Amino acid sequence: MFLESMKVIIAAEEEAQRIIQIAQRKAKQSIDDEHEAGSETVSLTVARAESEIAHMTRVMDHKATEEAMELASTTANRQAALFARADRRLDDAAAFIVERIVTG
Repeated sequence: MFLESMKVIIAAEEEAQRIIQIAQRKAKQSIDDEHEAGSETVSLTVARAESEIAHMTRVMDHKATEEAMELASTTANRQAALFARADRRLDDAAAFIVERIVTG
């Protein structure tokens, strides 16, 4: 009877060890699967972020180009106005000089 009890206990311990090993393998596999899924999620998130950055860069480049063209146009208009004003002043200065020479 004692021998049979020992055999039952040893079999139960072996079965418990087998169950523990199976559980450990399943846990390790589960961790590996979750790690792989997490890596895929990170990769997808990085790819999406890079795509958004590229899009934002294109939009900002387009806006910067438009603003630069607008600034160039405004500058050209101001330059033309300054040249027109300088021409008028030059004519006034020439008339003043001629008047001073003639009356002088």
